[in-house]
Amino acid sequence: MPTWIPENSRDLYGLDRWGNGYFDLNKEGEVTVKLRDQETGKEVPISLPKVIEGMTERGWAMPLNLRFRDLLDRRIEHLNGAFQKAIASAGYQGKYRGVYPIKVNQQQQVVEEISEFGKKFNYGLECGSKPELLAALAYQHNPDALIICNGYKDTEFIDLALRATQMGLHVILVLEMPSELPSIIDRSKALGIRPELGIRFRLSTKSEGHWADSGGDRSVFGLNTGQVIDTIDILKENDFLDTLKLFHFHQGSQLPNIRSIREAVSEASRVYVSLVQEGAPMGFLDLGGGLAVDYDGSSSSGPSSANYSLDEYAADLIETVQETCDQAQVAHPTIVTESGRAIVAYYSVLVFNILDVTTFHVPDAPESPSPDSHPMLLNIADVVARVSPQTLNECFNDSLFYRDKIRALFTLGTINLRDRALGEKLYWHIMTLIANHLREQDHIPEDLTQIDENLTDFYYANLSVFQSLPDAWAIGQLFPIMPLHRHHEEPTRPAIIADITCDCDGKIDKFIDRDSTRNHLPLHPFNPEEGKPYYLGAFLTGAYQETLGDLHNLLGDPNVVSVSIENGELSLTHEVEGDTVADVLTYVEYNPKDLEARFRRFAEASVKAGRITAAQRKETMQAFRETLNGYTYYED
Repeated sequence: MPTWIPENSRDLYGLDRWGNGYFDLNKEGEVTVKLRDQETGKEVPISLPKVIEGMTERGWAMPLNLRFRDLLDRRIEHLNGAFQKAIASAGYQGKYRGVYPIKVNQQQQVVEEISEFGKKFNYGLECGSKPELLAALAYQHNPDALIICNGYKDTEFIDLALRATQMGLHVILVLEMPSELPSIIDRSKALGIRPELGIRFRLSTKSEGHWADSGGDRSVFGLNTGQVIDTIDILKENDFLDTLKLFHFHQGSQLPNIRSIREAVSEASRVYVSLVQEGAPMGFLDLGGGLAVDYDGSSSSGPSSANYSLDEYAADLIETVQETCDQAQVAHPTIVTESGRAIVAYYSVLVFNILDVTTFHVPDAPESPSPDSHPMLLNIADVVARVSPQTLNECFNDSLFYRDKIRALFTLGTINLRDRALGEKLYWHIMTLIANHLREQDHIPEDLTQIDENLTDFYYANLSVFQSLPDAWAIGQLFPIMPLHRHHEEPTRPAIIADITCDCDGKIDKFIDRDSTRNHLPLHPFNPEEGKPYYLGAFLTGAYQETLGDLHNLLGDPNVVSVSIENGELSLTHEVEGDTVADVLTYVEYNPKDLEARFRRFAEASVKAGRITAAQRKETMQAFRETLNGYTYYED
């Protein structure tokens, strides 16, 4: 039997725990995604390395965003199916209506496909700005699907929403602050169009996770209880109470603990019942977003996980609302949720290649210093021969002492750079020997626990963390990351992933583990001299990552392709070329034509000064233009 098989990798990287049945390994040791054939409905595993091979043959470079239409379709099915099951099981008399918050991923393809796949469920859209409202009105024409308008609204926003209502769309304007209500009433009367209104409430129930401050008395958005009552009174005074149809709260994103969700829904249900008792017709209870994704596969209440399933989430929400309404003898409302992350997270995988490695382990003994070398070099060389299971602490302390002395001697000018380099090679060789012995011991002395971490390699990846994985940098979000191939080989190198932004924060050094997190990712040895690419994938990146990214070092959007199965054949569609150098320069107010003209004048001056020939000027200008029109990332 081989010493390492794909099943070992499946367990090591937690593929079964976070993959949700969508991702797996095949017998060739390659990561696969399971997609449904659009014609037959049969599920087919697709090798991601084969997809990459097809894209590189077509001339596309890394990094590359792979989008999976089928996973978007299935997530909408699973969410609606869970609520339909819960409604039937509980005998709930209301309905369920999901809406997708466009802010989670505003890409045109995402909004178009959600509108297409969601038709059979009357699945709607939520928008929080004028641009998002325009996108919603262009793609959502189903009168039975909701368009929820959150965010702060000026007259343009209000007028457009009212006119869309007049055209037969089901648009609900949600009050975020009291000052919006007079504007809505005035514009409604001026246009002669009655709105449908909602109220966003500021819950007292606190949340958990990264976005705990989204709830509670000090949350930024929504009306407090006094403002809600004032709103009711203003609506009554203006004969607009009949327009109040929806009650809404938003507890936060990525809510890991089902208990805090139930507490919030219980409070919201009480307020909903009270609004009905005030005489408002109501009918919709919008429980907001927050449905979590189990990024780390731990099924816990940690910030990157969830201690509940989709079925449990739906059942608990239905049960809580039903119980409150039954006690008050109020009709069961249509339940609305704004689940975005749980819908689109699985939709995208970011694929990138490794460019180079800096390794600190030195398995082979370096050259020995000459007998007339400085005593400190001779001393550290002597430690190499003394390393044994019985002398690990002693050798560690001695080598650390001699290394620091050698550095001090270099600073004083006593030894040269070549001698310092030899001393540090000997030090890292000693650390490598000690680490090898420690792996065979049951107990590791406290002083030696950091050796493995100190020997961690830097794998330089062809990506920008700030552009493609901003949450990993900004809030410590954990994303599953693993090699896409070579899973018949044991990944023996502990690694930190460094990007190409030349920024000390441009790295990923926290990774998922079975119990908590680890400070390195096990990877395979990278041998660039063999000429074989080494590909990694960052999974569950469909939510927020594609639109939150910035232009650090002017590295732009990566290339994109949509992957599907049609008639049993792999189909690569919706190819979107990533930003060129010219594109990103225009984002920061440069004019590419002006840049070229300026450089051309400098090149001509160089010809006149005799620094280059006219022919060399031509070659240089061609190189300038090619770079200007090229990809912002590393290209072979």
